[in-house]
Amino acid sequence: MNKLEEIIAEIRQLEQELFVELQRKQDEYFYVIKGKKILFEEGTLRYHRTLATRLHIYLANASIPVMLTAPIIWSCLIPALLLDLFVSTYHFTCFRIYGIPPVKRSDYVVIDRHSLQYLNPIEKLNCLYCSYFNGLIAYVQEIAARSEQYWCPIKHARKSLMRHSRYHHFIEYGDGEYYQQKLFELRKKFNDLDEKP
Repeated sequence: MNKLEEIIAEIRQLEQELFVELQRKQDEYFYVIKGKKILFEEGTLRYHRTLATRLHIYLANASIPVMLTAPIIWSCLIPALLLDLFVSTYHFTCFRIYGIPPVKRSDYVVIDRHSLQYLNPIEKLNCLYCSYFNGLIAYVQEIAARSEQYWCPIKHARKSLMRHSRYHHFIEYGDGEYYQQKLFELRKKFNDLDEKP
C-alpha cells in the first residue's frame, strides 16, 4: 500500500468515526431518523417551540442593511435554479452515454432543517435556501469531478485549496507517458464509489 492509499484509508476510517459520532448526537438531542423523516420526542418538540423567536420580534431586530441586502441574497436563487436545470440535464443524459456512475442528488442536497421547531418561519425559509444552495454546489461539484475524471484526469501543477472527491485518482502533472497508458482505464475507475459508508 503506497502513502496515498494509506491516507485514503485513514480518511475512510475517519468518515466511519464521524458517522458513529453523528449517531451519538441523535441520542443526545432526542431524535431518530426514519426514512426521510426526523422525529423528535414530544417533550423535546414542546421545549423547542418555546425557544422560537416570534416573527414580530425577529423582524423588529433585523437591521436596515440586512433588510436591504435580503433581495440581493434571494436573487441568487434564479441562477441557482438555472444551474440546477442545466447541470441535471447534462448529468441525466451524458453520464449514461459515457458510462459514468450517476451522482445521487439526495446525498448532496439535504433539506431537513424546516423540521426544527425552534426556528421561526423566516429562519426556516432561510435554512431551506442555504440547504438547497450549498447542496446544489456540492452536487454540481461531484458531477464536475466525475466528468473531469472521464475527460481530463490530470492533477494541476499549482496547488488548489479545494480538491474534489476524484482528484486523488488523477495522473501527476507532466507525466505524459502514464497519461497515454492509463487514460482509458481511469475513465472507468469508479469502483471506490461502492465503498462509501
